[in-house]
Amino acid sequence: MQREIQVDEKLPFGPGFLLSLQHLFAMFGSTVLVPNIFGVDPGMILLMNGIGTLLYIFLCKGKIPAYLGSSFAFIAPVGLVLVDDPGANYGKALGAFIITGLIFCAVALIVKYAGTRWIDFVFPPAVMGAIIAMIGLELVPVAADMAGFLPPSDPVQAETWAMNPKTVTIALVTLGVTVLGAVLFRGFPKIIHILIGIVAGYGLSFALGEVEVEKITSASFLSFPTVTTPVFDIAAILTIIPVSIVVIVEHIGHLLVTSNIVGKDLSKNPGLHRSLLGNGISTVLSGFVGSTPNTTYGENIGVMALTKVYAIRVIAGAAVIAILLSFSGTFSAIVANIPRPVMGGVSLLLFGVIAASGLRIFVEQKVDFSKASNMILATIVLVVGISGVTLKFGNVELKGMALSTIVGVALALLFKVFEITGLSNEKNNEQPIVEIIPD
Repeated sequence: MQREIQVDEKLPFGPGFLLSLQHLFAMFGSTVLVPNIFGVDPGMILLMNGIGTLLYIFLCKGKIPAYLGSSFAFIAPVGLVLVDDPGANYGKALGAFIITGLIFCAVALIVKYAGTRWIDFVFPPAVMGAIIAMIGLELVPVAADMAGFLPPSDPVQAETWAMNPKTVTIALVTLGVTVLGAVLFRGFPKIIHILIGIVAGYGLSFALGEVEVEKITSASFLSFPTVTTPVFDIAAILTIIPVSIVVIVEHIGHLLVTSNIVGKDLSKNPGLHRSLLGNGISTVLSGFVGSTPNTTYGENIGVMALTKVYAIRVIAGAAVIAILLSFSGTFSAIVANIPRPVMGGVSLLLFGVIAASGLRIFVEQKVDFSKASNMILATIVLVVGISGVTLKFGNVELKGMALSTIVGVALALLFKVFEITGLSNEKNNEQPIVEIIPD
């Protein structure tokens, strides 16, 4: 059985460097996708994600192994702000990003003084297991699309669509090497089987002519990230900041699944307020120089779950490498041009592991599904999340994990009221989600 490498453990430089590369490669495809959609410099995003991650680690006392990457939640509202003139309007989006970060900081202060006991009430095991499963399940279609398994969303294009043999082959080889590595490799190669899978997929892509070599060869070896300054526009702010609710919910979910993986209640030590504050300050700083809002990354949570390596130095190493890469056009281009099917293939496994972590909570917390309340809570969260139901409030969309979390929490609180008032015909004897293990 593979040994867990805990948060505070030190690793030799060589293995530590490769493990950091593994985390960097796992998140790179997604984190540079956001700036590519916005039409901004990926180098600045890499720089600020790296700096933001180091700042987050510092504020969380080096106890939470989390990498901060670009948040997908802002794509839709930012698109509305950029629609007329992306170049001129991106500064307005940055102003809204800064306000978003400040909202994170305000919520962190509220949590600091209100405590975290409420988590046990609003996130009982039946709800949390389903929410964590939804985090992974919601991302699986994204990975399947990158792997070339899904038709385009445009109905006209979908009519003539057919699977691309090269794309599917690359994705399946990447996934296959990663899966076989997890169960067949021994020693250190087993720990870096995700990195090996990505390298194998990259090599196959190059052999099949699917790597855009000209983008790599034409990039300058040394380059400096492009700075963009914020503009505070009330219309843009009102369009974007409602998404803060979605990202805060996402952040809490990610922290709880990370707690479940490492076996420590991170929401209490070092505290949810520190985690929110680190995310918030990182987003504020990013907004002042031209980067995107940050969030904890599902890909990196999946890497930890598969490798059982939780060392904070490995995460910090990935952040340092990202900062260095932001000043090198060549190296940035090499990583930025990892073909989509490669990232799609490996992400299918990573996102699936997150979903399985939710099921793990059901087992470890011995959730009694013979109780109607538990069955209903888990069912409603999964049904709302998977069904595609979307609620719109102006420019804000609630769907998937965010909507299912809100519905699940509301229902859990209602059932708690029934229990306290004696209206419920059930008794709750379940344990807290994460057992607190003293440091």
